[in-house]
Amino acid sequence: MSGVELPKKGPLLSGKGWTAFFVALICVCALAPVLNMWVPEGSALHMSDYAVALVGKIMCYAICALAMDLIWGYTGILSLGHGVFFALGGYMMGMYLMRQIGRDGNYKSDLPDFMVFLDWKELPWHWLLSESFIATLFLIVAVPGVIAFVFGYFAFRSRIKGVYFSIITQAMTFAAMLLFFRNETGFGGNNGFTDFKRILGIPIATQEMRMTLFAITGLTLLGFFLFAKWLIASKFGRVLQAIRDAESRVMFSGYNPLPYKLTIWVISAVMCGVAGALYVPQVGIINPSEMSAANSIEIAIWAAVGGRATLIGPIIGAFIVNGAKSWLTVAYPEYWQYFLGALFIAVTLFLPDGIVGLVRKWLSRGKAAAAAAPVSAARAEAQRALATEQGMEPEAMAVPLAVEAKGASA
Repeated sequence: MSGVELPKKGPLLSGKGWTAFFVALICVCALAPVLNMWVPEGSALHMSDYAVALVGKIMCYAICALAMDLIWGYTGILSLGHGVFFALGGYMMGMYLMRQIGRDGNYKSDLPDFMVFLDWKELPWHWLLSESFIATLFLIVAVPGVIAFVFGYFAFRSRIKGVYFSIITQAMTFAAMLLFFRNETGFGGNNGFTDFKRILGIPIATQEMRMTLFAITGLTLLGFFLFAKWLIASKFGRVLQAIRDAESRVMFSGYNPLPYKLTIWVISAVMCGVAGALYVPQVGIINPSEMSAANSIEIAIWAAVGGRATLIGPIIGAFIVNGAKSWLTVAYPEYWQYFLGALFIAVTLFLPDGIVGLVRKWLSRGKAAAAAAPVSAARAEAQRALATEQGMEPEAMAVPLAVEAKGASA
């Protein structure tokens, strides 16, 4: 008896997909720096520093939306707590940036200003590695990953799923936010970290450094996108989708869902942590408000608006929603939250597959119409031939053929 033959693995991206990928790569690494640094400010093609910071920030959000798609769109686990992992990565980078200030702070002390203000005499134990950039890179990955592993292990082992899992993730977010608001935890309390000066000894507030951070963020987003495409196309990704669609059948087939769910949960958390670390030097501040429940809900909204289980959809959703937010908070600041709520309701009711799903539906209709056109032409030709054979006008055959076809299809 021969074994079951699995479907052959296709290319990572189609020809058009690779073209779009390289266009995005050129825009991030070449076009944007040229428009910002070499095109004069008076030119209509100039990309302002504000636009660089805004797009860089949205690209960080897009990484979070991509992470949400892996855990929600492809595994069926709705998390309302990914803002915690985003903020943890931001705090790890923020601690390093605070140590880089050195004696340039207001109090001219080796300790961060908020510690001097609170009359701290020495750094707490969890700040000991904050002066090393290499250790900071490790902590950006390790801290969100370890916390996600511990939380996910107990939650998935207890088979908590659905709305109950969403509720406890939001409770985790709220608890973490309250913890970081406290001054004695050593994370800056309500004000958090700000007034950053340097990174790797290089001043942050320069055009070159801002553009470097922009390019690194873009490359990270593109790299995570390729990684997600590879992961979903692998056997591991197929098991994730099977867990999403029928977890009980997966268990009866001999697979244990726990390691699969835990692995993708940790990967998703680490991606958010990296996004938070890239976000902080570009925005210039990190505080506990990044852990608010609303921020975690927004991540889910970006994925839903763009289209779950598409990978590119959440990235598009992050750009559309945050671009609209940037404009509306200036033009109509009092109505922004109403717009966000109405958008989520509209997408849930009328666009369950998001913007990408709608575009795919339109394209499939166009292809169906194009495929039906030769059939219609062939029918008309057959109609004319039959009319000629019977000595009738072609118009006289139109109704009988149409009725016959309708009856046949019924």
